[in-house]
Amino acid sequence: MPIYALKIEYHGGPFAGWQRQKDQPSVQQTLEQALRKLDPDMPSIAAAGRTDAGVHATGQVAHCQLAKDWDPFRLSEALNFHLRPAPIAIVSATRAPDDFHARFSAIERRYLFRLITRRAPLVHQAGLAWHISHDLDLTAMQAAARHLIGLHDFTTFRATHCQAKSPIKTLDMLNITAQPYASGTEFQFTLSARSFLHNQVRSIVGTLERVGAGAWHPDRVKTVLQAQDRTACGPVCPPQGLYLTGVGYPKDPFAQTS
Repeated sequence: MPIYALKIEYHGGPFAGWQRQKDQPSVQQTLEQALRKLDPDMPSIAAAGRTDAGVHATGQVAHCQLAKDWDPFRLSEALNFHLRPAPIAIVSATRAPDDFHARFSAIERRYLFRLITRRAPLVHQAGLAWHISHDLDLTAMQAAARHLIGLHDFTTFRATHCQAKSPIKTLDMLNITAQPYASGTEFQFTLSARSFLHNQVRSIVGTLERVGAGAWHPDRVKTVLQAQDRTACGPVCPPQGLYLTGVGYPKDPFAQTS
């Protein structure tokens, strides 16, 4: 059966996350329902990252096996038709090698977290960013973030129910930038690693927010990292500011379609 890679964008607000749920809507279930309009006997699909409830994606990748040999453009058009009105879009589709697996073939995941500071409530970005009313110190957060780059035991920043075999991960990139946003400031946290622990990104951003707010000294982040103790972590920030923006593979399956 031909294997197809799908690059997917979705608004996580209406969903209980990527993974199929018994009694709640999920991105996986919604996409599988659309795919089975085209191939009723299609096996379950797999994704590069199982995003949590409320988390968005601009570059999620999934793969599926279909009985029919589809033209990738026609496949994406057909799926987008059947996905309506769900806030999910197939932005690209391509025929993938027979050994391609969206999750196990991936060598990089990239995330963005958006945080907007201003006194007024968010209107146009409501549900798309974490809103706080106090200012943040960008330089202090950048100094704290440097303690987290590289190979570490990230037990402190790991959810208690995380199913990963090991808390040891290599964080390849953690950049923080700031730009004006409608009487306030938007802070963007961009992170890259081969893989992440459950709630790792949201735990890191929530901890760095404490530094930016002046509640923590930047060096405290090094101390809590070395503690390898979940209770030492800062608060876990809400999901609506988090986006899975891209997945890296040894050979980009979408290179010929971009």
